[in-house]
Amino acid sequence: MALLSDLGTEIVVPVCAVIGIIFSLVQWFFVSRVKVSADRAGDAVARNGKNGCGDYLIEEEGINDHNVVAKCAEIQNAISEGATSFLFTEYQYVGIFMVAFAILIFLFLGSVEGFSTSFRPCTYDQEKLCKPALATAIFSTVSFLLGAITSVVSGFLGMKIATYANARTTLEARKGVGKAFIVAFRSGAVMGFLLAANGLLVLYITINLFKIYYGDDWEGLFEAITGYGLGGSSMALFGRVGGGIYTKAADVGADLVGKVERNIPEDDPRNPAVIADNVGDNVGDIAGMGSDLFGSYAEASCAALVVASISSFGIAHDFTGMCYPLLISSMGILVCLITTLFATDFFEIKAVKEIEPALKKQLIISTILMTVGIAIVTWACLPSSFTIFNFGVQKDVKNWQLFLCVCVGLWAGLIIGFVTEYYTSNAYSPVQDVADSCRTGAATNVIFGLALGYKSVIIPIFAIAVSIFVSFTFAAMYGIAVAALGMLSTIATGLAIDAYGPISDNAGGIAEMAGMSHRIRERTDALDAAGNTTAAIGKGFAIGSAALVSLALFGAFVSRAGVSSVDVLTPKVFIGLLVGAMLPYWFSAMTMKSVGSAALKMVEEVRRQFNSIPGLMEGLAKPDYATCVKISTDASIKEMIPPGALVMLTPLIVGTFFGVETLSGVLAGSLVSGVQIAISASNTGGAWDNAKKYIEAGASEHARTLGPKGSDPHKAAVIGDTIGDPLKDTSGPSLNILIKLMAVESLVFAPFFATHGGLLFKLF
Repeated sequence: MALLSDLGTEIVVPVCAVIGIIFSLVQWFFVSRVKVSADRAGDAVARNGKNGCGDYLIEEEGINDHNVVAKCAEIQNAISEGATSFLFTEYQYVGIFMVAFAILIFLFLGSVEGFSTSFRPCTYDQEKLCKPALATAIFSTVSFLLGAITSVVSGFLGMKIATYANARTTLEARKGVGKAFIVAFRSGAVMGFLLAANGLLVLYITINLFKIYYGDDWEGLFEAITGYGLGGSSMALFGRVGGGIYTKAADVGADLVGKVERNIPEDDPRNPAVIADNVGDNVGDIAGMGSDLFGSYAEASCAALVVASISSFGIAHDFTGMCYPLLISSMGILVCLITTLFATDFFEIKAVKEIEPALKKQLIISTILMTVGIAIVTWACLPSSFTIFNFGVQKDVKNWQLFLCVCVGLWAGLIIGFVTEYYTSNAYSPVQDVADSCRTGAATNVIFGLALGYKSVIIPIFAIAVSIFVSFTFAAMYGIAVAALGMLSTIATGLAIDAYGPISDNAGGIAEMAGMSHRIRERTDALDAAGNTTAAIGKGFAIGSAALVSLALFGAFVSRAGVSSVDVLTPKVFIGLLVGAMLPYWFSAMTMKSVGSAALKMVEEVRRQFNSIPGLMEGLAKPDYATCVKISTDASIKEMIPPGALVMLTPLIVGTFFGVETLSGVLAGSLVSGVQIAISASNTGGAWDNAKKYIEAGASEHARTLGPKGSDPHKAAVIGDTIGDPLKDTSGPSLNILIKLMAVESLVFAPFFATHGGLLFKLF
């Protein structure tokens, strides 16, 4: 027997979640102590003379202090309003979709047994009676709505915190880079912990409420819970695609006209698209990323729970063993809490060059501590041996084997993170080579960047392959599901690092628009360059975990749909593979084209304003920011629907008309090609962005030979960065949702496909 009793589990999981929520509120309290109102700012600067950096700051920023603070507050307000109004508009459309899809789930799953309310034999154990299919339909619909709402709330809260912290980071940058770093990082932590804890708490409460009805029928209970993952990911898809189109339309428009044509710096207040660009960082990178990682997390938990419910844990009704995935996540919250203190309280950052190492240390510390944490959880919660369902047979597994499965996922995540960093950070040769290729113009820059992206796929794929092989050998599909959870167990730290990027980016924008001194802009730029790399690391994590999650869901789907084996040589499966491998390309084409056409409108509008508003270039007249915000909003709402429909409808159409075997081919194909495109797209875009920053910063002798801003190599770098924008912030990150979403949707609809699917093949 396990050391932790069932009662213990029922206490530990919610307590850890509540600790996470309290910790995030504490961090938020610390951030809120930085004031963004003009009256107290002067005293605040004077009071902070203790670090020895307060003295010259009073002379430098003290004279126009009130104006600067008031300006920061005004810009922050504009960004916050823009982001909130966009998300509300987006959620109205998404809400309609949510209700429609919930009805679909109910109708499809209810029709499995013809909406009968009588008990039926269980899928995996024909002697027992299970709750009717109608119950699964109702409860799957409820958990779908819960997952969707949690996902939307996660994204929205993240955006609120980011827009609350951006001006505060700018104001703290006057006191030194360390202070600004702490504000940005704390705000990221608020989002990370809120999201991890909320996801865990809602899932845990849902399981316990469903248990009241299902009683001992755990197989039906955890099948209904899969709707939670589907809800989380379907919202994430629209958040990611909509937000990604919004942010990149504004970014591309602002860069092309502002930097390349007019030679004004980035985030210059004369640029009409500048507010839209800053709003975009919050709705795309923060709200989208939050929903995305929440979706991964919900699905990994669901995949593990589904497999566990038909293994010895579920059959013997061992609640503690059953909750192993949730206990790993609970441990993750505690581990990330300690890790966060290392960045905010134990060490202080004094120089610019310490920023990136500090963020990297977060990853290493959390991974090492988590390894110990997993050992404790495994030892306390699992019996020494148990059986795991493996395609129709029960496989004997020891608890140390499961520990290794989780660790393999955890460390694979770290490896993917560091490889991503190597290929996207301007401290290493790959990005410096890309920057160097700008000497001969944009074409060579593009060639080098693409090559870098393709090359960066190699090691992550091997890392994913090894973790799949190890975890499957030890514990079948359950092993892969917990490996994915291992990768996502430090999600609070991962999100904190990730949200830190857009917050610093916004802080730099605010500093430029408020007309702060060059020195402060340098500090925020340094924070932002580190943030770019960490954003790439975050995307690497999201893609790696998506691959594992999707495979685990695929295994659960194959088991649930009663397919004994997927044979590539049968034509049904092979055509599925081909079509599935094509889908990520189709999806990327849609999202890239959307960004392109929205950016086109944006460029025309920005040019129109520069040409028609007198005194705009001289800084005498104010540009019309609102029109640019409106262009971005309208374009993204309109354009997010076709790619979303493609992903949501494919499994339904394939499963209904071609049956389960073809659908399993489609899932495998989309997984295999989607992972490659996603990794290469994010890393290519990240490398181009940092090559441009490398030239702009001019920190090394080599960089100075390419610069300054406005030189030909710099313009070539800006073009590369602009091409990379939709790759790294729209197509790449959305692809990992495509992979997961199709798999989880197939799993939820598996009972329907198994009974009524394959209409076309039934005709012949």
